[in-house]
Order: sequence, then C-alpha cells, then structure tokens
Amino acid sequence: MRLPIVYGYREHVVDGGLIGYGIDLRECFRCSAVYVHKILTGTAPGDLPVEFPTKLELIINLKTAKTLGLTIPPSLLARADEVIE
Repeated sequence: MRLPIVYGYREHVVDGGLIGYGIDLRECFRCSAVYVHKILTGTAPGDLPVEFPTKLELIINLKTAKTLGLTIPPSLLARADEVIE
C-alpha cells in the first residue's frame, strides 16, 4: 500500500515515512533526566512545575515522496527542520 502519512515522530520518517510533525522525543527524555536529577537531589516532586514540549519539528523524507510520485512544495521544504534526501 502506498499511502502518504504524516507521523508524529521523527523516527518513523527516518524509517521511510513521508512527513513527521511532532515533538522531539530526545529533548523530552533530556528534560525527564533533569527532573529525575532534581528529585534524587532532594526536590519534592510536588514542587516541580509541569512542563509541556513547546517546540515541534517538521521532517520530510524526499526519497519517500519521490517513490510515491509526490512533489513537495518548495515553501514547505523551506519550513522543514530536517529534509531527508
């Protein structure tokens, strides 16, 4: 089946998906490590603020687009955080 799909994670696009738009999981894991460090050094978990990811990534796989016979507009390519060729 050759369906263009927009994924929520970069890893799916690296593995052959067309477009990914979502949070950077590596950054979320880094922030989690900071929280764990604070808790292990004595900060009460209830004293830590709740934080949500604020940066979204746009990743485009041009190889997949070519395989599907799709042309990605230059304006979308210019906005992408990463283009896989």
